[in-house]
Amino acid sequence: MPGKVGPDDLLAHVFDRTGSAADDETVRLGPAYGEDAAAIDWPGDGSDTLVVSSDPISLAAEGVGTLGVAVACNDVAASGADPRWLTVVILLPDADAPLETITDDLDAAARDVGASIVGGHTEYVDQLDRPLLSLTAMGATDAFVPTGGAEPGDRILLTEAAGIEGTAILAADFGSDLDVDPGTRERAEAFLEEISVVPDARVVREYATGMHDPTEGGVAAGLVELARTSDVRLEVERKAVPVRPETERLCEAAEVDPLRIFGSGALLATVPAESVEAAIDELADAGIEAAEIGTVRAGEPELVLDGESIVDPVEDDLYPLWAAADAAD
Repeated sequence: MPGKVGPDDLLAHVFDRTGSAADDETVRLGPAYGEDAAAIDWPGDGSDTLVVSSDPISLAAEGVGTLGVAVACNDVAASGADPRWLTVVILLPDADAPLETITDDLDAAARDVGASIVGGHTEYVDQLDRPLLSLTAMGATDAFVPTGGAEPGDRILLTEAAGIEGTAILAADFGSDLDVDPGTRERAEAFLEEISVVPDARVVREYATGMHDPTEGGVAAGLVELARTSDVRLEVERKAVPVRPETERLCEAAEVDPLRIFGSGALLATVPAESVEAAIDELADAGIEAAEIGTVRAGEPELVLDGESIVDPVEDDLYPLWAAADAAD
């Protein structure tokens, strides 16, 4: 049954699940049947830069709404803005797809970060075998923080730990085939609830010269991207990078590198040396763990990890696992 979702289902499951939109005076026009676009009044509060980021998500059939909001909002937050508005495109394989669950999750996740869902599109596409979401997040700031702002002498901070999202995926998608105890798997799957770095960025942006949300390819890929965009050399010691016990156990069983699996849930930031202690202390006060993992140096753009130079984009270690699983099927 391809085509647009009908107005009754939109009214029942979409139009009243818009995060903070009902209380947001800037939302002149939000989601409505037949409307082509959202209308947002510019806040006029001194925030003169609009930050916009779009991300699709299709790998997770369960919790896709929660993850979608986090993934889209993380990039806006990592640029120094508070995520404020979201548009959501929901593509469903059929009428039996869990639209109500997805929109419930979208609504709750948007409220958690204070974002308003202001528009989007919902449609059935019978070529799909699972729901596909594409979200655009927007926020305003008067202190934009680019990925490429690192300066020689800065220190590199990582909040939380490496491979949080990847650990949850390993447990959910491959856990039954790995020699890992059920308790570890259960704790690891719950990591999906920790993907948002909006609170982390709200603290670190006051100190950071650069921030980056490591996703595909993990912390290693995020560091390479940060080095290239900032035109600097990053020197990092693996032992300084926090890795949770569940991540270590699952990665060991799957024979993958915890620094090279999906890294959402952590925030990379470069901070002047004199601000490191204050930043880590303020994060701790907010209940957020953080560690200094390396130093920014002048030089050709590269990541030097335990003395090994990495300059090329890092491929995520989970892709070969999915490919092998598909081939076995």
